Amino acid sequence: MLFADTVRNRGLHEKPRIILALFVLSSLLAWWAGGGAAGYAALFPVREAALGLLGDLGLACLLGAAFTANLVLISRFRFRLQVLIVWAELLTLFLLFFLAFDLSFPFILKKLPYLITQGAVTTVYVSAISIAIASVIAIIGAVAKLSSNGFAFAVASFYTSLFRGLPLLVQIYLLYLGLPQLGIYIDAIPAGIIALSLCYGAYMTEVFRAGILSIPAGQWEASRSMGFKFGLTMRRIILPQSVPVIIPPLGNQFIAMLKDSSLVSVLGIWELMFLARTLGNKEFRHLEMLITVAVIYWVLTILFELVQARIEAYFQKHRKR
Repeated sequence: MLFADTVRNRGLHEKPRIILALFVLSSLLAWWAGGGAAGYAALFPVREAALGLLGDLGLACLLGAAFTANLVLISRFRFRLQVLIVWAELLTLFLLFFLAFDLSFPFILKKLPYLITQGAVTTVYVSAISIAIASVIAIIGAVAKLSSNGFAFAVASFYTSLFRGLPLLVQIYLLYLGLPQLGIYIDAIPAGIIALSLCYGAYMTEVFRAGILSIPAGQWEASRSMGFKFGLTMRRIILPQSVPVIIPPLGNQFIAMLKDSSLVSVLGIWELMFLARTLGNKEFRHLEMLITVAVIYWVLTILFELVQARIEAYFQKHRKR
């Protein structure tokens, strides 16, 4: 809080004691992370001559001074510009980290179009259908858990306890390999969608239940006094008002599902993770494919975060009205 207030109100350059503390802490952290000359040579493109000239502690102090000076300079800018600069710096470090590996970029560029057109499209397709089905399950489950009917509450609570308690990978295997033992055969993609829907439907049940409970009890009483039935009250009064509360965690659940969809690769579905393993195995370029898929997942996550932010802003705007 002290650092945040300083940057926001007076600027870091006006606090010499904080600057000194940051320099000492960052130097110690650099010394610990470097692990001596060998560690620095592996982490940073520094020549051995420079290491011998400065010494391990000298290099740590140099890195600490650079980090501290960077923070001081950034603190002079406006908030949005600070965010852009820090993002650019962290992205540069992220890229430098991967450049340290012996990657074959021609191989990555050759396989990238197929990873996007086949793998990413399949991943988004499976996740989108699953989140839609999970939302329906979650609404039913939330209503049942809020019901005074003992049977409905028992079924809903058992469902959420079971599917939140079992690992998703176990659920996938039980559906795809267990049901055929009973004479029920499900293809890979439907089995993956069903497993994701049931698993995330259990988690999202609590999200919808919390959203419904956020509406004051007076809304229910007013609806009953006007003769509205339960279904009409939920559809026209309760759910529309609870959407702004539900959207943020619902968006987070979709992003989590997008990444957990990689587990359906065990069924042979041609999504991102399956293609990364398959294409990497052919030419023993596993690291190239894993890093590429990681970046694709990250880009997809950023895109959906932006969409989620726009949806939240839209509902918050109409909520204020």
